[in-house]
Amino acid sequence: MTAGAAEAAGTTPVRPSVEDDPLARLAGEGATGALHGPVGALYLSDGAVVHAESPAAPDVGWRLTARGRLSPETWEEAVTQGGPGYRTGDFLVEHGRLSQGELELCHLSALFDAAYFVLYPLGDGQRPPERFLREARHWLGPVRPVTVPALQREVRRRRRLLEQAWPGAAVDAAPVVPVPDADRRRGRGAQAACGCRAVLRAADGVRTPVQIARALGRPAFATLLDVRRLTALGLIRPPDPGTPKADRPLPEAPGVPETSLLIRIRDALEAL
Repeated sequence: MTAGAAEAAGTTPVRPSVEDDPLARLAGEGATGALHGPVGALYLSDGAVVHAESPAAPDVGWRLTARGRLSPETWEEAVTQGGPGYRTGDFLVEHGRLSQGELELCHLSALFDAAYFVLYPLGDGQRPPERFLREARHWLGPVRPVTVPALQREVRRRRRLLEQAWPGAAVDAAPVVPVPDADRRRGRGAQAACGCRAVLRAADGVRTPVQIARALGRPAFATLLDVRRLTALGLIRPPDPGTPKADRPLPEAPGVPETSLLIRIRDALEAL
C-alpha cells in the first residue's frame, strides 16, 4: 500500500527505513545543522533536534507575544541582543523576562507543532525535508533537545489523532466553511473538544486552519484537530474534491523582528 493509499484508508503510512529517512540517518551520525524541506526546517545538534520552524506553525516569539506574555519590544530586544550569539533563549531567562520552565514549555510546544508540518507538509505533491546545511544553528539557541525517535513518535501520534477525528486531509489546507446552522449547533461542538468554539467563531469561509491558528494565537496542530472534529460533528463543511486549496501567503506574525530573518539568512550563507 502506498503512503497516499494508506492515508485515504485512514491508516498511518509506513515510515521509511533509516537509509531512506534523512532525519534518522542524521541522528545516527550525530550531525549538527539544519534539515530543510518545502515547509520549514529541523535544527539538529549532535544528532538531537533542538528547534523546528515552519511558516505553517506560530513560532516561539508569536506564542509569547500574541497572548501578552511578552511585549513585541521585549521579544525584539532578546532577538537583537541574543540572536547573533545564538542565545536568544538564554537572554530571556538571564534578564528575568521568562523562567527556564516557561521557556522550555513554550519551546517544546513550538518545536513539536512546527515539526509536524515539516515532516508532513500540507498539500498534494509536497515532499519531506531532504536538504541539509551542516553546522547551521538557530538564533534562539539550544533550550531542551529532543531525540529523533521521540520526535517521530510524537509526530506519528498526532497523525493518528487527526485520522481518528476525521479521515480526510483535504480539510487541513482548505478554507474553513461553517455550515449555515452552525450557530444553533455550536453547543454540541463545545462539548466535543476544548477550543472548538473559538475555531468555529473564527471560521469565515476564507481562512484556512493555519490562518485561523495565527489569528487566535493558538498552536496550529491543535487548530487542525479542532477543525477535523468540527467537520466530523457536521459543523464544518468538508471541501468538495474539486475545491482549489488556498494559495495566499501566510501572514507574517507581528512582533517577530526583521533581525530574526537577517540572522537566518546569515546562517544559511555561512553554511554554504
